[in-house]
Amino acid sequence: TLASNAAWTLMKQENLLPGEIARIYVGTESGVDSSKPVASYVISNLEQVYGQGSFRRCDVVDMTFACIGAMDAMHNCLDFIRANPDKKAMVIAADFAKYDLESTGEYTQGAGALAMLITSSPSILDFSNHVGISTEGVFDFFKPRRYVSKSALGFDEAQDWNGVKESYVSIYKEQPVFEGQYSNECYINRVSDAYLNFTEVTGYAPTAYQEWASILMHLPYCYQGRRTFIEIFAAANPALLEAQPGESRKDKIKALAKSPEYLSLVEEKIMPSEVASGQVGNIYTGSLFLGLLSSLSYHARQSNDLAAKKLGFIGYGSGSKSKVMEAKVMSGWKQKISACQLFETLEKAEPVTFEQYERLHTCQQKTSVQTPENEFYLSTIEDTNPVLLGARYYKVL
Repeated sequence: TLASNAAWTLMKQENLLPGEIARIYVGTESGVDSSKPVASYVISNLEQVYGQGSFRRCDVVDMTFACIGAMDAMHNCLDFIRANPDKKAMVIAADFAKYDLESTGEYTQGAGALAMLITSSPSILDFSNHVGISTEGVFDFFKPRRYVSKSALGFDEAQDWNGVKESYVSIYKEQPVFEGQYSNECYINRVSDAYLNFTEVTGYAPTAYQEWASILMHLPYCYQGRRTFIEIFAAANPALLEAQPGESRKDKIKALAKSPEYLSLVEEKIMPSEVASGQVGNIYTGSLFLGLLSSLSYHARQSNDLAAKKLGFIGYGSGSKSKVMEAKVMSGWKQKISACQLFETLEKAEPVTFEQYERLHTCQQKTSVQTPENEFYLSTIEDTNPVLLGARYYKVL
């Protein structure tokens, strides 16, 4: 529903017709099916509005790599448009970040979706084709399939249980398995190495970020970007790092993070991207792009002219991979961003009580706290028809 509503909003905002969209790629790690992509649900939902079969010529797929899936989807669609300049593509970042109650990740939870139109004539950003990449296979954060024997559940392992004939029951939880400190370490290592690779493929100096009006990073929580970018800043300014008080490098990094030079960079280039994150929380694949929308909306409110300036994108996905990309701001950016009404929308948020939150989290409360209005919503999940068990049906109000 998050993805479908974001796509519908974009369609209306840009006066798009289904036949104009050649592909819809969704970046998500919150899929509801191990086979059928979220993107296929999106087009079937949109066809309730635009007509049956109206998206039949649209290529759709999901891309999953933890929090960098939507950046991968965008990267892929940018290449597609460069090869097919007469086409249009849509990229959707949609996720919800759910952690166990009383876990260290609980306070970072969030949910949301953003939809982006990719064309050969952009009105907001023009991406360069240079990409820095760093990848390593690790277990810093993941959502594994887990198994419980039927005997542990109190019945015979040979017994058929809800169609499960195996001796065990497979369990999938939205809540991840993670180690906070190790995950942060992987984040730092990957983004630092990807930035280094970006300077290598572009021939830029280590201080290339000075040319960026905004530094946009994956924000699993509000201040993760500023706490991580200090490593890139330190590597690019070795003399300044060495001049800091302290005996160990760790002490010097801590001191550098509080230096006027770094605090000035944070205030100018990173802080604007944090404004929305502090209100929304972690939305996994959408966090980087929420930071983009936050930063542009902030500068629009401040009447700052970003036209022709560059923005730096530093994405990260656990597991783990980082990508660094660069884009130039187009002259029409302010009009487009103002129409999104990010901060105005967030101001309409309605609080829930802590008791409501716990009941929603544990799925004891199964109905929404708000009545759907001008949006798609989950209507039913099939639980009787043997050839459609688990099929999800949506409606629009």
